[in-house]
Amino acid sequence: MQYSQQSNNQNNELKKYTPIFVIVGIIFLLIIFWGRITKTIPAGHGGVLFRLFGGGVDTSKTYEEGFHFIAPWNTMYVYETRQQETSEEMSALSSNGLEIKIEFSTWYQPRWEDLGTLHAKIGTEYLTRIVIPAMRSAARSVVGRYTPEQIYSTKRDVIQEEIFEETKKLLDEKYVQLNQVLIRSVTLPPTIKSAIESKLKQEQEALEYEFKLEKAAQEAERQRVEAEGKATANSILSASINDKILREKGIEATLKLAESPNSKVVIIGGSDGMPIILGDVK
Repeated sequence: MQYSQQSNNQNNELKKYTPIFVIVGIIFLLIIFWGRITKTIPAGHGGVLFRLFGGGVDTSKTYEEGFHFIAPWNTMYVYETRQQETSEEMSALSSNGLEIKIEFSTWYQPRWEDLGTLHAKIGTEYLTRIVIPAMRSAARSVVGRYTPEQIYSTKRDVIQEEIFEETKKLLDEKYVQLNQVLIRSVTLPPTIKSAIESKLKQEQEALEYEFKLEKAAQEAERQRVEAEGKATANSILSASINDKILREKGIEATLKLAESPNSKVVIIGGSDGMPIILGDVK
């Protein structure tokens, strides 16, 4: 009887502390597995969930930045989704077989809506697996269409745009967004570089000489037109003046002199009928 009462007391004590044990156990498990059941995605990143018992990579959803709970048997992969930059320095052959060294930068980022597919088909190392190979392939293809002179000077912007377009075509199929390709430097063999620079200098001097000739020709044409204008004006003026007009002007001048308070000697009836003014009478 006494033993039975003690056993009941022990059972009651166990029941009393059971909830506490359960709570402590849950807390203990949370501490152990907290890193497995939670995931924080930082700003400028996106998450891809791998479901161990649910079909693998979830390609239908890209998890946004912030705090997330996940099952402990699942894994969240985090990708930077902001624009990133990678630089490459490589050698390529020009159209005439000369080796050209090019250094260029590429701005890229994974496509947000295709992040799960990117992870499933390519993986986290997509930069080295597809971006850089695509850049190199496009650059070699484009550079091979041009001469060293075109690459170094006249066609640099065109080449940059063509590399961008060809790289973009390759990356669009691989779930990566290409934003820009920038050629940072072009290095030619020293002898070729010197020859090109000398040629460019001569062309610049020729352009300057042509400009001076054109300017001189324009100035000569201006002077010719001005001279023709003056000659035409003089011709018109000469044609409009005759003896009658001159006599009329002379009479007008005589009348004005007569009205002047100054004393003058005016002789009328010269050889041409015009008045002759001798000066003031003192």
